[in-house]
Amino acid sequence: MEIKPGKFLEELMATKAPTGCEYQATAAIDAFAKPFADEYSRDVLGNRFASVGSAQKTIMFAGHIDEIGLIISHIDDKGFLFFQQLGGHDNIMLSGRRVAILAKKGVVRGVTGKKAVHLMDAKERKEVPETHQIWIDIGASSKEEAQALVEIGDSAVFECGLERLSKNRYAARAFDDKAGAYCAFEALRRIKEKGGNPDFKITAVATSQEEIGTRGAWTASYSVNPQIGIAIDVEHATDFPGCDARKNGLIKLGAGVVISRGPNINPVVFDRLVECAKANNIPYQVNAEPRPTGTDARILQMTRRGVATGLLGIPLRYMHTPAETADLQDIESCAALLAAFALSVKNDDDFTF
Repeated sequence: MEIKPGKFLEELMATKAPTGCEYQATAAIDAFAKPFADEYSRDVLGNRFASVGSAQKTIMFAGHIDEIGLIISHIDDKGFLFFQQLGGHDNIMLSGRRVAILAKKGVVRGVTGKKAVHLMDAKERKEVPETHQIWIDIGASSKEEAQALVEIGDSAVFECGLERLSKNRYAARAFDDKAGAYCAFEALRRIKEKGGNPDFKITAVATSQEEIGTRGAWTASYSVNPQIGIAIDVEHATDFPGCDARKNGLIKLGAGVVISRGPNINPVVFDRLVECAKANNIPYQVNAEPRPTGTDARILQMTRRGVATGLLGIPLRYMHTPAETADLQDIESCAALLAAFALSVKNDDDFTF
């Protein structure tokens, strides 16, 4: 069955939201969630909170809206821009890219450059360039010309949008983690349509600054103080050439949402997620996580006196590149499982163990 992205996912994926500069993504969340949410708010870290219901107990969904990017740190005399990284990049991927700089006067476009391969010696051709050896060219011919357009501290992202590869598979910059944020708020909308859960308030949070240390989730989870928290992020699809399943496990693109299991995950929450997936014929996969994950789940679990935490992942190929590839069937299974789980939980359910 073919699945189309839908207006909200398309609009969210079109936003440019480097970590710490998530304004475009939060505007898309505002436009989508404000009209149906029973409560809606924001905080000083740029998090967005939408709630359905008014019960004393709360289930929190967390999907981060920031993406990896670049921050301008130096402008040289010839007008070339140098930068630091926002989040983790593979330096092999940095050069020869079109970029969009989010300047105060509007988007400034440029390209990343380094010495051409023809001008390198044999040793240089084998080396991975360091960040300071790559620059952004905005077409300026002097420092003054560049400074009229761009300031130190402006952020940038690669300039590439959502592109269909096959029936349900798309490539884009920043499925990580706009796809997860989409699932959190789309699931909340479906919960609202079904009348909510009388025993639990459901709060979806678009968290900020996950890529530099799950920072938005720290304040958001403390503020919401949920009894149950589900983080939604991407998970490495390992069904590509040369990947060893003995080392990395086997996660397939298009085979369903990934339910994580391990010490970062409450076992009762894990079991309930699996039960809901089976009961609703939602395709799923299981991934082993042997330590605190690099997601908002690590923060959710340790908030205040502890939160019964789950982690759902959307299989993704080529993470942290300009061509992240996802299957819309997996995104749909994630949103469906979130809604089914939240509607299944009752006031007397015990998540201690």
